[in-house]
Amino acid sequence: MELLSPAGNYEKFLAAINFGADAVYLSGQKFGLRAFAGNFSIDEIFSACKYAHERGKKVYVTLNILARDDDFVGLKEYVQSLQKAKVDAVIVSDLGIISFLIQNFPNLNIHVSTQANVTNLETAKFLANLGVKRIVLARELNLKQISSIAHALKGKVEIECFVHGAMCVSYSGRCLLSDYFTGRGANRGECVQACRWKYMLREVNRDDELEAEEDEKGTYIFSSKDLCMIEHLKELQSAEVCSLKIEGRMKSAYYVACVTNAYRKALDMLPNKAGEEFVTELEKTSHRRFTTGFYFDEKDKQFRESSSPVQTHEFVAVIKSCSNGKIVASQRNYVAEGDEVEVLSPDANMHNKTFKLANMTNEKGEKIDKANVAEMVFECDCPYHLHEGDFLRKRIRSKI
Repeated sequence: MELLSPAGNYEKFLAAINFGADAVYLSGQKFGLRAFAGNFSIDEIFSACKYAHERGKKVYVTLNILARDDDFVGLKEYVQSLQKAKVDAVIVSDLGIISFLIQNFPNLNIHVSTQANVTNLETAKFLANLGVKRIVLARELNLKQISSIAHALKGKVEIECFVHGAMCVSYSGRCLLSDYFTGRGANRGECVQACRWKYMLREVNRDDELEAEEDEKGTYIFSSKDLCMIEHLKELQSAEVCSLKIEGRMKSAYYVACVTNAYRKALDMLPNKAGEEFVTELEKTSHRRFTTGFYFDEKDKQFRESSSPVQTHEFVAVIKSCSNGKIVASQRNYVAEGDEVEVLSPDANMHNKTFKLANMTNEKGEKIDKANVAEMVFECDCPYHLHEGDFLRKRIRSKI
């Protein structure tokens, strides 16, 4: 099965590729559903495709807005640029854009987005007959339904499913809350995640507000837990799912690296089943409590207690270089002399190694006792030979 990771900008793209993704999905600066991710210029898309293809990896570009007529202006020229960059596929949700691409770019691989709401075999067959290469099924299907569709279409179209990350309260991500409250359309890439807010309910004949409670736990009735299927990869493999998709183009490079690394290792263990140690690794990222979503008809998919994320570890630095027992690192969160840090690395010999920061200096070689300025570069002792692009993290007090 392909491991497909998100890339909101070039730094995240490199993290995904270097930590084990088989393919990466990203957006240009138009037509994608993450308007506030860093996203990619055409030149960066060219560069990303070259970097990925040299390593036997693939790049998919999102064109998955729900389009209006004026969105077609400039679309042809943009897709021509994507073809020149040799993108491996485009991800599309709008039938009008799919039709446009089939007519104008018959050799372009089209992946149908989860926002197309494909929930049944007949729709999947219709799309397969149009010539699309892959369908990302709606997240609302259970494993049995996914398996039925995938087996029926084996050899005709590939099936991709989300396996990890944030879940939308609205059906396959088609949500009006953000647009209604703020004028920022979720279906056009500008979602403010209004589902994560706390809500009150007022009965029409009363002046006072009543708290809207599902139960005594809280009022976050729209805020979903995060999807996590790392312990069920064998079942997905048996269901003929060809690609496992990680959500998170708005997440940090550390998040992309950590989650990609965990799923890479779990996939490489197949046919053995991934264990609790992988869930522990995933809990070192910022996330909401985990659920298997609709795969096994789990009843409690909402978070309810709070919409605040939890994590056991905090990303503190990224390695720029390492030599002669010293590392040069770029700070991402507060870290100080004497802090014990843990290594996140695609190198199995370095991964999860720990050491204490000692003899910290700044770029001028001056002694410092902390790195407390965003992205400040510092040097310190290190007992291991780390690699450029490795991450350092430290345990925090947040509880899972």
